[in-house]
Amino acid sequence: MKLKIGKTELDNQVVLAPMAGVTDMPFRLLCKEQGAGLLCMEMVSAKAIYHHNKNTEELMAVSGEEHPVSLQLFGSDADLMAEIAARIEEKPFDILDINMGCPVPKVVNNGEGSALMKNPRLAEEIVRKVSRAVKKPVTVKIRKGFDEARENAVELAKIAEAAGAAAVTVHGRTREQYYSGRADWDCIRRVKEAVRIPVIGNGDVTDARSAKAMLEETGCDGIMVGRAARGNPWIFREIVSYLEEGTIPPRPSPAEVKAVIRRHAALQLEVKGEYTGVREMRKHLAWYTAGYPHSARFRQLINSMETMDELLAGLDQIFKE
Repeated sequence: MKLKIGKTELDNQVVLAPMAGVTDMPFRLLCKEQGAGLLCMEMVSAKAIYHHNKNTEELMAVSGEEHPVSLQLFGSDADLMAEIAARIEEKPFDILDINMGCPVPKVVNNGEGSALMKNPRLAEEIVRKVSRAVKKPVTVKIRKGFDEARENAVELAKIAEAAGAAAVTVHGRTREQYYSGRADWDCIRRVKEAVRIPVIGNGDVTDARSAKAMLEETGCDGIMVGRAARGNPWIFREIVSYLEEGTIPPRPSPAEVKAVIRRHAALQLEVKGEYTGVREMRKHLAWYTAGYPHSARFRQLINSMETMDELLAGLDQIFKE
């Protein structure tokens, strides 16, 4: 089943979540190759774009092979958010997402991210002004609420829809939960029943069967995969196959895992250079190799790797033919 957000049509219902420090261009390309229907970029700050921050410019780079791709913006000044949205609309992304779910203290303490769920009036103003400032579809990512006492995902979703949002993503945890405990899928179901725009469910989708279960239990239009994709881009082909054909492909062989890691490393080298590329590959290597024989010892070596040759030599050790 395809999912349409505004005028942007996805090949399927499966979305790569935006994850800071993870969903950069090299990783997004791998997830696209494995079947992700929509790729979400790392969130970027409206203030940082305003001040021409060099790192933020790099975060907004998009490859022609990625489409459709969603750029996620965060901030708490409605006029600035609208101004920046209009300024960057010419960049080659397909959907603009407004972050109202990030739980990180330095974001929340600025009144941004999930802090906006405590201020529905400001949330409404941001969505309305940004939606009017651009022609591309605007979506909103929210949580169940800021905490259990303030569970207001349904209210925020209705506000977002009325203010012009083309879709809403709901993470079934509160800000206070961060990523712990169970995600409340019933909250996602209630949001789906309350609005007419597409609803994307997020939280505890860890494999093909949980993806299908979320769709069936909540009635949501799409599912978002976050942490379960780290070191595991194959999750997208597994989910898509299970949803469309009822079969789950076999897990990748060690040779396939090794080949994808090498490709990931080559993309990092091409996009970021050796110094940054190798250092950013370290965490990905730990995720890719978790559970392999000698992986604990390998992870100790990872943090001392500084060159691509060292990284490839380490791979040969853990994936001995």
